[in-house]
Amino acid sequence: MGQNSFLRMRTGDSDTAKLISSDIKDLTVASKNLVNHSFKLVSSGFGASFLGWIASFAAIYLLILDRTNWKTNILTSLLIPYIFLSLPSVLFNILGGEVGKWISFIAVILRLFFPHRFPDWLELPGAFFILVVVAPSLFASTIRDSWIGLVICLVIACYLLQEHIRAAGGFRDAFTKAHGVSNTIGIIVLFVYPVWALFLYIL
Repeated sequence: MGQNSFLRMRTGDSDTAKLISSDIKDLTVASKNLVNHSFKLVSSGFGASFLGWIASFAAIYLLILDRTNWKTNILTSLLIPYIFLSLPSVLFNILGGEVGKWISFIAVILRLFFPHRFPDWLELPGAFFILVVVAPSLFASTIRDSWIGLVICLVIACYLLQEHIRAAGGFRDAFTKAHGVSNTIGIIVLFVYPVWALFLYIL
């Protein structure tokens, strides 16, 4: 009788230990999944929102510096599709609505009937507003919210960076000359956003 009771106790202890061990393993797996999902969620939100805003404003900043530091039109014209692809959805929807239509309408009227009073520096911003307004919604949503748009942004950023370094006379001059540092920092920001967003997309 005593031996049977002892065996039952040992069996019960063994089952309890197995249950505890199983619960600990399940808890560990759940904790790891929670950490991974939290990291992806936070990283995705950070990359999609904050860096997108920073990159868009950096491109606009570089566009403003066009007449002061850059002399090649092809460089600044590439900023228009970059802004189109990286602009946060909130601003894109606002500019694609009545606000953008009025701005585009005024720009076209000024360009057609008052060409001598239409400044050259307004041509690219005017082209951007027209592009946002006339872009088909299917094309805009498909390209902007996919890896294709990120790859295009990355290619534009790489091209701008290597062209700027070449125009500055080398990598060192691009980071040391007073007129080149601001452009270099802005282009690096343009480069970081698509790299980070593509990294999150792959994950």
